[in-house]
Amino acid sequence: MTNTNGTARQLSRLFHLAPGIDNHTLLEYACVSLASASAMASDFARDMRESDGHILLGIQQSIMLGEMAVNRVLDNLDPP
Repeated sequence: MTNTNGTARQLSRLFHLAPGIDNHTLLEYACVSLASASAMASDFARDMRESDGHILLGIQQSIMLGEMAVNRVLDNLDPP
């Protein structure tokens, strides 16, 4: 991968995923992570001033849309 200035980007070695994890497991983890982030953002937005709360709710909705997309992929991979 490259940065916007064309130089190679170094990936962080602090966190990594085990190489043998299958796509279904990764998608399930992504879905749970997105659902948790959505709930946290929604809860936090309730405690903020109105304008900041609206911004955070917009972020929460973007997270929710990502969660919905991941769920659709999971449904497509493993239909009911």
